[in-house]
Amino acid sequence: MKKYLVILGGGESGIGTAILGTKKGYKVFVSDSGKVAKNYKKVLLHNNIAFEEKGHTEAKIFVADLVVKSPGIPDDVALIQKIKNVSIPIVSEIEFAAQYTKATLMGITGSNGKTTTTLLLHHMLKEAGLNVGVAGNIGDSFAKQVAEKNYKNYVLELSSFQLDGVKKFAPHIAIITNITPDHLDRYEYQFDKYVNSKFRVTKNQKETDFLIYDADDIAIKEWLKKNQVKAHLVPFSILRELEYGAFLKEDKIIIKLNIEEFTMSISNITLQGKHNAKNAMAAAMAAQLLKVRKQTIKESLSNFEGAEHRLENVKKVKNVQYINDSKATNINATFYALECMSSPTVWIVGGVDKGNDYHDLLPLVREKVKAIVCLGLDNQKIVEIFHNVVDVIVETAGAEEAVKVAAKLASEGEVVLLSPACASFDLFDNYEDRGRQFKQAVRELQ
Repeated sequence: MKKYLVILGGGESGIGTAILGTKKGYKVFVSDSGKVAKNYKKVLLHNNIAFEEKGHTEAKIFVADLVVKSPGIPDDVALIQKIKNVSIPIVSEIEFAAQYTKATLMGITGSNGKTTTTLLLHHMLKEAGLNVGVAGNIGDSFAKQVAEKNYKNYVLELSSFQLDGVKKFAPHIAIITNITPDHLDRYEYQFDKYVNSKFRVTKNQKETDFLIYDADDIAIKEWLKKNQVKAHLVPFSILRELEYGAFLKEDKIIIKLNIEEFTMSISNITLQGKHNAKNAMAAAMAAQLLKVRKQTIKESLSNFEGAEHRLENVKKVKNVQYINDSKATNINATFYALECMSSPTVWIVGGVDKGNDYHDLLPLVREKVKAIVCLGLDNQKIVEIFHNVVDVIVETAGAEEAVKVAAKLASEGEVVLLSPACASFDLFDNYEDRGRQFKQAVRELQ
């Protein structure tokens, strides 16, 4: 008798899970409360996978042997609670897929920097000739790649939502880039719950595994003081020298993991800014632990091109630089972006507020921002906090309008920065859509 797998959510991770589940002999049923996108529907029909959309049929769900739910579905919704009450196990796609691969896994999480660190580590391992895939929050789902590819290594970008569904998942190398308040609406507005969620990345690690972490981060340090970790701890810092790990000294990254020190000037790294020095340290140490040659790591750091929608230089128009940082969906990410600005900046900000406290940005805004362009349906909080600091605040309702207004406000030698500090769902499909619309509008400027 085939085991019955129900997948809640017909997006990237759900469809990947359906393909893998079918391959592994499950009877599969996909259920989505919304509409399944055309491209995903095509895959389901092609593989003869049963599905429903625009609603959940409970009679078909409550007879499952296993439920895999999309990371976008909160644990407290009624359907999930009912499934738990009838004792059907619920796991995440990451958990489901991990059991079907013998590959070496690297799991990268954090409030900010995880995409850059993931792509950078993937780039290093590829340059070193390793057989490596990149998945999680990036590209094709992990489950789909486990079903269709045969990678020996995976670099996985993991959100707290993906880690919430982890039972046995254990990466050989885990990286926590930092932890700052984000997505608190999913964690009953309790920061501790969000921190615990991030640390699930190391929950099942053994003594032979590694946890690379930011030793400057208060939330990480506090958690490590109170909790035991089996994995070997590998810290990095830009504030102090370390006996073991990575640190910054006289504008050089120094890594002490073995007898021979690794040193590299930060001026040779394509990614600029203090936060990127940390991302570089984390990725470089993971690569070293996987025995990648130091020379390869150095070359990778100097030729890496960075992530789309993360401090991405779009174009110079009339000597004004336009920068797309649409992936900055929280305060901390925007803090990093503003910190990197060296010219007067017209800052495009706003969207769906996830409980933001903008006060942390006040000193940087005072120092660097000459005008604010709001890009969201509700900008009241932004206007209230910054009206005493910035003379010009303009509200707009679309990427094209925001870019045109910003272009009028910016003078030669200045910068227009899209770094919203908010989610995008009020006006856009997602942060990628917001970033693409911004770039399109910039390219159309005369």
